[in-house]
Amino acid sequence: MQFQQLHYFVAVAETRHFTRAADLVHVAQPSLSQQIKALERELGADLFLRARGNITLTDAGEALLPLARRILADADTARHEVQELAQLRSGRVRLGATPSVCTGLLPDVLRAFHDRYPGIRLLIEEGGSHDLVRELARGALDLALVVLPLPTPAPALTTVELLREDLVVVSSPDAPRPGQGRRTVRVSDLEGERLVMFRYGYDLRELTVAACRAEGFEPDFAVEGGEMDAVLGFVRAGLGVAVVPRMVAARSGRGLRVTPLARPGLHRVIALAHRSDVAPPRAARELQRMLLER
Repeated sequence: MQFQQLHYFVAVAETRHFTRAADLVHVAQPSLSQQIKALERELGADLFLRARGNITLTDAGEALLPLARRILADADTARHEVQELAQLRSGRVRLGATPSVCTGLLPDVLRAFHDRYPGIRLLIEEGGSHDLVRELARGALDLALVVLPLPTPAPALTTVELLREDLVVVSSPDAPRPGQGRRTVRVSDLEGERLVMFRYGYDLRELTVAACRAEGFEPDFAVEGGEMDAVLGFVRAGLGVAVVPRMVAARSGRGLRVTPLARPGLHRVIALAHRSDVAPPRAARELQRMLLER
C-alpha cells in the first residue's frame, strides 16, 4: 500500500468519477485506474462498484475512506513538522555548560539565537566538564561547553576550541587589596590569603588548587563548596578572595574589586564539544555556528 494509491483512492471517492479524479491529482486516467486496481489486489477487496456513469463505494471502500484520509493527513502533518525543523521554526537544543560559562559567555549568544529563532526551545544543563562529557556520551545533550583539557580522555567526542580566557582575582572593595596593594598579583601572592573556593567538581577549583601547589603552598579556604553566584556573594561580603574568569568578573556588577594576575597568569580554554558518531540536530548546528562566530 502506497501513499500515492491512497491519494488516488480518496480522489475517486470524493469525485465519484475516475477521469475527474485523474484531473484533480494531475495524472493520466489509465495510470490512476491501474493504481486503484493494484490497491484492491493488495487489500483483497473491491473498493468501488463500477457502473457506466455511476461509481459508488463498496463496504470495503466505505471502511477504508476515513482511514485513508487520516493517514494522508498524518503524512502532511509529518511533512510539515519536518520542514519546520529544517527551517528552524521549531525544535529544541540541549546545551550543557559549566556554571561560569553560563554566567559569562552564554547570555549574549543565547539572546541572539532566541531573537533569530524564537520557536527553538533552549534546554540548558549546568555541570562540571566531567559530568557534561558523560551526558554527551549517553546522548542526553546535543552540545556542551567544556574546559580543556578534559578530565578523562574522550575519543568519542569532537572538540573545537572556542576561547582562551584569563582568570583574575576578585575581592571586596572594603577589604585590603590582595598582593600588598599592587595593581597585579602573582599566584604566589595568594599564599596567606583566605580563599572562597568552589565545590568539588568545579574546573576552577581544580585549576586554582593546582596553581597554588605548583607555587609550593596549600591554599587556605575561608569558605568552600559554593556555586559561582554563592562564591561571588561571599567575596562581596568580605569573607575572602576568589579566582574567577575575567568575563564573569566583568558581568558581576558592583561590589567586587578585580585584580589581574601578573604574567604568565592563569587562563582556561573553553571548547565546544559534541559526539563524533552522531551529527548534532539542525538547530544545534546553528547554535554551534553562532558560538564559533560570536
